[in-house]
Amino acid sequence: MWHLIKKSYFKNTFIDVGSYLFVFLFLYAAVSKLLDFETFTVQLAQSPLLSAYAGFIAWAVPGIEILIACLLIIERFRTIALYASFTLMVMFTAYIFIILNFSDFVPCSCGGVLEKLSWTQHIFFNIFFMILAAVAVFFANRYPAKKTLLLLAALAIIGISIVAILFAFSEKKIHRNNAFIRRYPHHPIVPKDTVELNYNSYYFGGSDANNLYLGNYTAPKQVTRISFDLKDTTNFRIQLPKSKVQYKMPRVRIIDSIFFLFDGTVPIIHVGKISDWNVTKTFYPRAYFNFAEPMDTKNLVIRTISSETGNNLLGTIRLDSVPKIELFPNILEGNIDGYFDRDGQLHFNRQSNKVIYTYYYKNKYLVSSLDLKGIKTQKTIDTIEKPQIFIDELESSHERRLSGKSIRVNGLSSSFGNYLLIQSDRLGKYEPEGIAAGIIDVYNISSNTYEFSFYLYHNPKEKLLSISMYGHNLYALIDTKLYRFTFKDNFLK
Repeated sequence: MWHLIKKSYFKNTFIDVGSYLFVFLFLYAAVSKLLDFETFTVQLAQSPLLSAYAGFIAWAVPGIEILIACLLIIERFRTIALYASFTLMVMFTAYIFIILNFSDFVPCSCGGVLEKLSWTQHIFFNIFFMILAAVAVFFANRYPAKKTLLLLAALAIIGISIVAILFAFSEKKIHRNNAFIRRYPHHPIVPKDTVELNYNSYYFGGSDANNLYLGNYTAPKQVTRISFDLKDTTNFRIQLPKSKVQYKMPRVRIIDSIFFLFDGTVPIIHVGKISDWNVTKTFYPRAYFNFAEPMDTKNLVIRTISSETGNNLLGTIRLDSVPKIELFPNILEGNIDGYFDRDGQLHFNRQSNKVIYTYYYKNKYLVSSLDLKGIKTQKTIDTIEKPQIFIDELESSHERRLSGKSIRVNGLSSSFGNYLLIQSDRLGKYEPEGIAAGIIDVYNISSNTYEFSFYLYHNPKEKLLSISMYGHNLYALIDTKLYRFTFKDNFLK
């Protein structure tokens, strides 16, 4: 008899102690989350499992924790609350397992001192409380042990399934642009080197196997060669043939051993070798253009303006003895004004032999073959599909300008290999304001997926002028300086 009393006392004590441990754990975690609710919500938004549902889950998790804690205090509902505690700890553990094994992104959203635990410590912590809840259920339950075990197993399967489904649908939702929520992994880029250029008039002009090249808006014949590690810098001067050409917007591009200097307002295209920087050939295409990117030594992709409609359109120039021009008026899309709603940035990706065009005022970019006939329209994570632009026209000159109410969706961009980097000034859900950094979104142009985003930190008094990606290096012209950052290996596959 005394043995049975001692056994019953031990079980009741275990249930009481276990229940109050859970009460303390859940109340502490819930209050920690609610006291710093904004941070908790932002952390959830970065989670690859929960990002698409962060707004709802931010309230649901602490609410459920408080509810379970209250039920544990009431003896009548204690067994049900212990089942709920077990299920919740299973879900937390499944969440960590999926994060560690199926994602590069490992944000924490626990709250309080639990944030200080490593992920391994988190798992052991959760397993301890899972076992605690399971044993307490066995002691508190009047059902046969086999039935209790089956019920716990069923709850574990349900909990794991819920987390797995959230992961699957959240990934699907964020890739399909159903929510403007960015994912920020932990420090995907590392700052490496900086070069002081002394002027803010430089732009990226191209690269060869070992160096990148900078052009200069105010000194159009000057070219600066900088090694990829930013250790060696050399200045060159392009030797133009004597002529009476009035250049207005000359630009330089370098492809390996060949340089191009062109001005679409003339229009004129000079070609030469970087071994001596002398022009060897000059072409006079019969088409004005405002942007051009060499695809190889003989072909350029251009953006020009239709003389008939005033619309922006893409085209190609082949540098034969008589340059051959082919225009494609139906590639760029826009039905508001044809000019601003089609405005964007033109790139040629030499690794994939793709033409890339990112629209400024809508959440789209184009990926095309060299002949501009295999066009794929892809979306960014932003939600503006129709440009929100407002155009003012000057009566005296009939000049059209965008008003300050127009929303610019995509800014600076660069493409290398399978990746397209797009800078954006627009804040996504749960993103804090006032951060001294540019936001860069990374897309995989091969799989048509959004990968992740990162902050490019810089002095708020200095302007981010241009970005360019070469291999695992990201270069940024910020005010009068050139910065080099390196992507960590696990972020670019």
